[in-house]
Amino acid sequence: MTAELQDLSAFMIVVRAGGFREGAKIGGGSASGLSEAVRRLEARQGVRLLNRTTRSVTPTEAGQRLMERLVPALGAVEEALDILNNFRDRPAGTLRINVPSVAARVVLPRIVPDFLRAYPDIKLEVIVEDRYVDVLAEGCDAGIRYDERLEQDMIAIPIGPRIQRFATAAAPAYLAAHGTPAHPRDLLDHRCLRGQFASGFIPPWEFACGDELVRIDPTGPLLVRLGGAVDLAVSAAVDGLGIVHLFEEWLQPHIAAGRLVPILEHWWESFPGPFLYYPGRRYVPAPLRAFIDFIRAHPTPA
Repeated sequence: MTAELQDLSAFMIVVRAGGFREGAKIGGGSASGLSEAVRRLEARQGVRLLNRTTRSVTPTEAGQRLMERLVPALGAVEEALDILNNFRDRPAGTLRINVPSVAARVVLPRIVPDFLRAYPDIKLEVIVEDRYVDVLAEGCDAGIRYDERLEQDMIAIPIGPRIQRFATAAAPAYLAAHGTPAHPRDLLDHRCLRGQFASGFIPPWEFACGDELVRIDPTGPLLVRLGGAVDLAVSAAVDGLGIVHLFEEWLQPHIAAGRLVPILEHWWESFPGPFLYYPGRRYVPAPLRAFIDFIRAHPTPA
């Protein structure tokens, strides 16, 4: 039975990751080991569970049905084992959270080091994902998102700065060559460095001053995927290639060092900070409960 459970776990890892190599990166071990585990499972059951091509690995109809049953079943096993944490001096186990790249950059660095020092028996796994995902389906215990992307049946707890702003900036050399915008609409005549979501949507730049709201769609020489490629846009702005519009915390080190100059500062739009969220109808595992207690006891300064 133990070997079969291990093979089932390997199957779940592969499906969630979308491949054997990707699964090995998430779950440890090797791609060949995961492949062999799935083959054993298919051989025992006499049913193909995965469609394998050179480009992708996807569950068959039988595999999808198995996943639908496995997720809650193995979740119940994990919950049962986690009850033993109540008999320990301090909680232990793995906490998996799904976060957008901005949270990984500007929120978690203020929290994670002290949390891991306070709970040395907890292993934290952070999955950076800028597209919207179902945290449970992805095998995560919780996620970090902004309020407009929270589901109604989730419990949400403030984490990180409570008020954030989008900042607009450019290199001194760019402003010397092209002039400094005096109004957000002036950006339509400038070289702007834009970001694009994985869905293809390019979010407009939004500004607010008093009761006046301005939304523009400027153009420029560079378009990057929001998330991992944002640093490229920041680097291009520092090199004088155009104007960047991004989270203030992301640009602040460059502004403080003089590599970027803030522009249109009285137009910078403020918005509520992010939330840690998790399912309200599910047992809260001890590592997540410890993380929740920690951020409540150590609120991040605004």
